[in-house]
Amino acid sequence: MAKKPVYNNESITSLKGADRVRRRPAVIFGSDGLEGCEHSIFEIVSNSIDEAREGYGKKIVVTRYNDDSVEVEDFGRGIPVDYNNAENRYNWELVFCEMYAGGKYKNDEDGSYEYSLGLNGLGLCATQYASLYMDAEVYSAGAHYTLHFEKGENVGGLHKEPYTGKKTGTRIRWMPDLDVFTDIHVPETYYLDMLRRQAVVNDGVTFLFRSEKETGGFTETQFYYDNGIRDHALELAGENPLSTVQFWQTEKKVRDRDDKPEYKCRIGVAVLFSNRTHAAEYYHNSSFLEHGGAPDKAVRSAFVSQIDAYLKQNGKYNKNESKITFADVEDCLVIVISSFSNRTSYENQTKKAITNKGIQEAMTEMLRHNLEIYFIENPLEAEKIAGQVLINKRSREDAEKTRLNLKKKLSSNMDITSRVAKFVDCRSRDTARRELFIVEGDSALGACKQARDPDFQAIMPIRGKILNCLKADLDRIFKSDIIVDLMKVLGCGVQVRSKANKDLSSFDLSALRWNKVILCTDADVDGFQIRTLLLTMLYRLTPDLIENGKVFIAESPLYEITSGSDTYFAYTEAEKEEYLHKLENRRFTVQRSKGLGENEPDMMSLTTMNPETRRLIKVMPDDVTRTAAMFDLLLGDDLSGRKEYIAENGYRYADELDVS
Repeated sequence: MAKKPVYNNESITSLKGADRVRRRPAVIFGSDGLEGCEHSIFEIVSNSIDEAREGYGKKIVVTRYNDDSVEVEDFGRGIPVDYNNAENRYNWELVFCEMYAGGKYKNDEDGSYEYSLGLNGLGLCATQYASLYMDAEVYSAGAHYTLHFEKGENVGGLHKEPYTGKKTGTRIRWMPDLDVFTDIHVPETYYLDMLRRQAVVNDGVTFLFRSEKETGGFTETQFYYDNGIRDHALELAGENPLSTVQFWQTEKKVRDRDDKPEYKCRIGVAVLFSNRTHAAEYYHNSSFLEHGGAPDKAVRSAFVSQIDAYLKQNGKYNKNESKITFADVEDCLVIVISSFSNRTSYENQTKKAITNKGIQEAMTEMLRHNLEIYFIENPLEAEKIAGQVLINKRSREDAEKTRLNLKKKLSSNMDITSRVAKFVDCRSRDTARRELFIVEGDSALGACKQARDPDFQAIMPIRGKILNCLKADLDRIFKSDIIVDLMKVLGCGVQVRSKANKDLSSFDLSALRWNKVILCTDADVDGFQIRTLLLTMLYRLTPDLIENGKVFIAESPLYEITSGSDTYFAYTEAEKEEYLHKLENRRFTVQRSKGLGENEPDMMSLTTMNPETRRLIKVMPDDVTRTAAMFDLLLGDDLSGRKEYIAENGYRYADELDVS
């Protein structure tokens, strides 16, 4: 048995130097994986952003190399790296090798930076410690400085030489260390998204991204927003927004607690409304607040209270109607907030949420005040916005009623054979074998019932043409007994992908009772229409069944051709002509299929039911978006588009028309 280690006074140790980061990178960067590596890159970029915001350099260049090294270059004042008499040390030692050292601690005392993204003096040092190597080049104060680091240790000291040119700024190239991070292959998408966001909140600053190509050279992408968050808000809203974009800004002193000192805060807001999309993005000191924090709380409070006040004052609520919630506002709100402060409380070092109470209170007050003025000065837009919020509210409440009703209808534990009219179950309980045939009418039910294998094949008849689920609202859909019965038989519930009904879904693919769901309709115009309606229903209510290849179409023959003791089944006009050509020297008879209900059980078994001889078409669209667009074109409200499609493509289906 191994001896247990001794725990005593000598067991307590402290990490020193680069080990403070290299041993525990997640403490600084939030993760030791790819996300942490990405954050280390942003720390270097943020220093350049702080320089540009102070007016020193209006361009930042970020380069991604094929070996996963990164380079960031700015044209600011250059990082001070020479000797610091106050600290009796070289500044390069402080900024590159010392935690909690930097030039941004006095920004609330008229320091070098009014508003700064980096406040803790960790980023540059931590990224250097987490690097396989780092090379720094600084142009400043008539001198050219270079530094080289390996695994957190300086190699060769500071090199300084005179420089008479006009160039100023800092260029840093480094390789994230795989001994620190589990993954350093940062994708281009990260750089593009990060730099685009920074361009949004730093109007007038050009961000150039360079990515090395495998064949040599670089691809370049540039980001620049002249009007910052206003331009971005319009981008997010897309075409035909409900209102014009509004830009509000303020600057004031705030405090987080009565006994805490005041600090400066600047807030910029771009807001508009849309009945097509919604978006909310929050930034603080240029850092994207993925989790929001104080700005999100301010928006929720201000918009609900102010729009609710407008609805009450103008008698928009129905009698005894409940008040709006933020969900109703959020569904039509497009808002971008960029705030700055010289004292910031982040939830953690990764800066994804701020907790400043003073900023939250100032932002809430600002939003309420400006919303009130906006509604007074723009009564027509106020009317449209309030109307859309009420539509969202009532749609949400209707969806909840539908959800509860649906849950009640589909959650019964009773045997479905006793609850679904004319449903014929199979004996097997092995889901991997079970097949469900959805057929049209009682006659088809009889023929399929006789031809099936009762061990694993079940039959579900539908009565006539079902509801067009693409055009109908959910409440009407779930009032259809046919559709509810089908959902019961499937057993997997429904999934609804819409903004107003996002909580309606009760779908569980693992609860599906069948390995195959087979649509079996007549090979005529009516049969094709019923098939399309069934597919539309499945696409809207259970799209994952299609995406996972669970839905099939059973091909039914158009013709039965008999020659002596031989029988042939033709599924198309072309197949019929092919058989007739082969039989031209023999006597034969051709019989047109009148429908599944008229077919003999033996024929049904051979052509439709028998897994060895039948023809099945798997319904599994490669492009779900394209399929949705086609359903919408053929069954939706775009009448002119449908006419145009039929005029251009109708000839392709002329041979399949029953004109006899």
